[in-house]
Amino acid sequence: MARIRPTSMARRTLLWLGIIFIALAMLLGGGSIWGQASWAPKLALDLEGGTQMILTPKVQGGQSINDDQLNQAVSIIRQRVDGTGVSEAEISTQSGRNVIVSLPGTPSAETRELIKASADMSFRPVITIGQGAATPADQMLPPDKLPVPTAAPTNASDQNWVDAALYKTFETTSCVPPVTEPPTNADPAKPVVSCDLASGAKYILGPVEVPGKDISDANYGLQQGAQGATTNQWSVNLKFNSDGATKFREVTSRLNGFLQANPQDPRAQFAIVLDGRVISAPVSQAVISDGNSSITGNFTEASAKSLADKLKFGALPISFDIQSEQQISATLGGQQLEMGLLAGIIGLLLVVVYSLFQYRALGFVTIFSLVVAGALTYLAIAILGWTQNYRLSLAGVAGLIVAIGQTADSFIVYFERIRDELRDGRGLVAAVENGWRRAKRTVLASKAVNLLAAVVLYFVAVGSVRGFAFTLGLTAIADLIVVFMFTHPTLQLLARTRFFGEGHRFSGLDPKRLGAVPLYRGAGRFREPMQVTLGVKGGAKPGSASAAKGKNSGAQAEAERRQTIAERRLAARQEQMAGSRGAGSADPSKGSQDAAKENKS
Repeated sequence: MARIRPTSMARRTLLWLGIIFIALAMLLGGGSIWGQASWAPKLALDLEGGTQMILTPKVQGGQSINDDQLNQAVSIIRQRVDGTGVSEAEISTQSGRNVIVSLPGTPSAETRELIKASADMSFRPVITIGQGAATPADQMLPPDKLPVPTAAPTNASDQNWVDAALYKTFETTSCVPPVTEPPTNADPAKPVVSCDLASGAKYILGPVEVPGKDISDANYGLQQGAQGATTNQWSVNLKFNSDGATKFREVTSRLNGFLQANPQDPRAQFAIVLDGRVISAPVSQAVISDGNSSITGNFTEASAKSLADKLKFGALPISFDIQSEQQISATLGGQQLEMGLLAGIIGLLLVVVYSLFQYRALGFVTIFSLVVAGALTYLAIAILGWTQNYRLSLAGVAGLIVAIGQTADSFIVYFERIRDELRDGRGLVAAVENGWRRAKRTVLASKAVNLLAAVVLYFVAVGSVRGFAFTLGLTAIADLIVVFMFTHPTLQLLARTRFFGEGHRFSGLDPKRLGAVPLYRGAGRFREPMQVTLGVKGGAKPGSASAAKGKNSGAQAEAERRQTIAERRLAARQEQMAGSRGAGSADPSKGSQDAAKENKS
């Protein structure tokens, strides 16, 4: 099989990088034309401003709210909001009673509902179904006709739960406008009257048989038909824990018995109640024994996702009303952003100046690599803002600024490896390939540490710190892509140009300025080991006059300057040994005879 030339591989890699950029740009452009995308990243609360809502608990006479309930509510609301993406929301308590939620931008109606709804789900059996309108006074049952229980109820579907007071509530409840508000904090061990606002039906429901806390997971998707085909109806899929699965199997067994005895019996239905409202009351047509269930109704994709998120993160211990809502500005954040961007520009300019001073023309590779990394990161942030509701905060901007130095560090490691290879006497093409093999291990190890730190910080932190960790990890990934797909292929191509390949003095890769000594010196002379370390010119032996003269050259000084402490000590020992050998044996033949005698003895 023919081996692919490095130049062909380099061009192919750069072509793939261009394809990635074009694909990302087309994706974002298409989203901005046909969707809700924007070329500008979404900004978080501290940079854009947003909406602050004060939530007040719904309580009935004498009910008290404690700190544990408020802290639990804050935790659940934060999980619900974070479940929609990294939105940099700020959630806290106020005065030991209210909850303050600050969101960037203007929240949608679904978001408001997601925040304030208790999401207290329960499963109650249906006992009676009626029309949604309240019964006119002249049509209500007289007192002597109201139902009277004949025995103690034996199960949650027993009609003996219905007494005169409950039936009177059933008659006066309206499930069509004006709708009667559902009771708050209803006793799960007692029957209730509830409405299905979608259909306008009202129900008398038995006690709770499966509480919402028995739901272990929830997700949403298109409903599967009887033959396994996907329908166009959205559903919310539930998975119960072991206790919930056992209860659900027992309930569906009983309800299925009602269905077999009388298909019109309302007691064959099982109502799914969310925050006091019936969202679905399906007929139990089979015994469900695996703990998996599905809720169907008039769901859209958004409403199905909202309900799944509420159930997934649990119910609030109390329900809330939005007491007040006001817009908040981002004046302070804007000023801090200006200062942060100024600091970032100064840091970027310092990196550019250092790169050009230290690496001359090679520094332009660093500059262009930083530009490519910045463009890739920008596109990623804009696309994530569109698809995942990611918002860039001031802390996220700080992560991007910190990443400038970390990204430049990867290029410096690579360049120094190449220079080391040039000092060893290799040509630039070989130096690039050998230097890359050594440098990429260091770069990979460094970025792995950065990614690990970013991931740990993201999952253990809250609020704006997560934004910092997110951008730190994102830029580490972008850095790897740029180093592997732009910096290295570019140097592979530049190494074969005359300017860089012949070591122009302004290329930054001039072997003479780096103190390099070629392996073959011509006329049958090869580089000696001491010359690799000391950069001695001309193949003269250590300790000779020509070696001393070469030691004072600019290349020699550069080589000595770049030696490590260990290399200096090794060179000193070698010089000392060479000097002692020269002083102790002026006659080479005599020295050889002495060595032979010593070996013989």
